[in-house]
Amino acid sequence: MDTKLTLKLDQDIIAQAKIYAQNTQQSLSALVERYFRYLLDQERPHTRSPISPTVRELSGIIHLDQDLDLEEDYTTYLLEKYRT
Repeated sequence: MDTKLTLKLDQDIIAQAKIYAQNTQQSLSALVERYFRYLLDQERPHTRSPISPTVRELSGIIHLDQDLDLEEDYTTYLLEKYRT
């Protein structure tokens, strides 16, 4: 559940952060949330997830066919690549 948060920060930092967020195509809120998650993960290394928040966010975007055999496809790729 998202909750509104009001912060008081230096005006120049806010301006630079907004530019950074725009250049990286993310919202300022997402940027702050990722940073908070990073800080919390650093504070609790024993509970740290081996998966970064960015990877967690992207999880499930790619859908592969059920009958896809990755090992076979990779073997075929390597055979073609190194064919003399």
